[in-house]
Amino acid sequence: MNRRTLLGSALIGGAASAAGAAAAAQAPAPRASGRTGPLNLITDVEGIKIGQAHDASVRTGVTVILAEKPAVAAVDVRGGGPAGRETDVLKPENLVQEVDAIVLSGGSVYGLASGDGIAAWMGMRGRGYGMGGAPGVPPSPIVPTACLYDLANGGNKKWEMDPPYRRLAVEALESAGDRFDLGTAGAGYGAEAGALKGGIGSASALMANGWTVGAIVAVNSVGAVVAPNGKTFWAAPFEIGDEFGGLGSAGLAASAEDWGLSKGRPRPRENTTIACIATDVALTRVECQRLAIMAQDGMARAIRPSHAPFDGDTLFCLSTGKKEITDPAMRQVAVAQLGNVAADVLARAIARGVYHATNYEGATGQTWREL
Repeated sequence: MNRRTLLGSALIGGAASAAGAAAAAQAPAPRASGRTGPLNLITDVEGIKIGQAHDASVRTGVTVILAEKPAVAAVDVRGGGPAGRETDVLKPENLVQEVDAIVLSGGSVYGLASGDGIAAWMGMRGRGYGMGGAPGVPPSPIVPTACLYDLANGGNKKWEMDPPYRRLAVEALESAGDRFDLGTAGAGYGAEAGALKGGIGSASALMANGWTVGAIVAVNSVGAVVAPNGKTFWAAPFEIGDEFGGLGSAGLAASAEDWGLSKGRPRPRENTTIACIATDVALTRVECQRLAIMAQDGMARAIRPSHAPFDGDTLFCLSTGKKEITDPAMRQVAVAQLGNVAADVLARAIARGVYHATNYEGATGQTWREL
C-alpha cells in the first residue's frame, strides 16, 4: 500500500470513527431491563407492611416496617455517625434470630423513642420474644430502630419533655398496609438529600425465578443523588421504566473531587441514609447479614459520596421466609444473586425518594423537579 492509499484509508477510518461516535452520542442510552412487583414497593414482598406518620409543624416523621410474622433479620452500619437501637441484638452470634418490626425515624437521638412506642403497642397485644410465657410477664418485642438527623430543618423542635416520636410511631403502626406515600412522608418528611429535598423512597424487583426483593429508604445524605450540572440521577443505569423520570444515563460524569449538589458544609451526625431491604426467600441470619452487606452498595451506586464520616448510614435486612432455596448446593450463589438485585433496588429506591419529594407548605427549598 503506497503512502497516498495509506493516508486515504486513515482519513476514511477517522471519518467513520467520528461518524460512529456521533451516532453513538445521538443514540438513546440503553435502559435497564427487569420487572418490578405490582406496586413497585417493598410491600410487594409477602409478609411486609408499611405504616407512616408525620408532624408537619415539627417537620419530622416515622416509618414502621411491620413483619406480619417474626422475620429473620440483620443490620449493616457503614456511616460514621449512626443513631440506632437494638442493632447489637442482630449480631449473628446472639440469641434472638427474628424481629417483629423495624423502625426508621427522624429526630436523631430523640427519634429512638419511636421504638419504645412500637414495643409497648406490640407487648400489650402479646407479641414479642418470651422465655416460657410466665403469668403476668409481658413478652419483649424486638424492634431495631435507626434515626436520621432532621433537627435543623426549621420545624418546631421545642418539645421539652414530650418529643413526638413515640406517638408518631404508634400512629404509623396502626396505619400499616400495602400502599404508602413516597417523598415527603414518614421518616423522610424532614430529610435533605445533599442540596435537594430528601424523602422516603421504595422499589421492588421480581426476579426471573419468582423471588421478590424490596427496599425502603429515608434519604438524608451528605452526598448528591444527581450528577453535576444537570438532574440525572446517579441511579439512572438501574431505572426500570420511567420510575424516577426516565431521563436515561446520559451525562453521568464527574471529577472524583466534584460532589455536585451535596451539602456544602457537612457536619458530623447530621446526615444519614437509613434503609431496609426485604425478601420473601427463606435465609439464615448469616445469609441475611451478607445480603445487608451487599445491599449497602446500592447507596454507593446512588449517592456521591456515601458512607462518609458525617453520615450514619444504616441498612436492615429482613427475610419473611415464604419461599425456599430448593437446591442446597446453590445457596451461596442464590445469596449473591439476591445481594446484587438488592443493591440495585436500593439505588432505585433512593432516586425515587428524591424524585417524589416536595417542599413543606410555604417553603421554597430546592427539590429535584425545580432543577
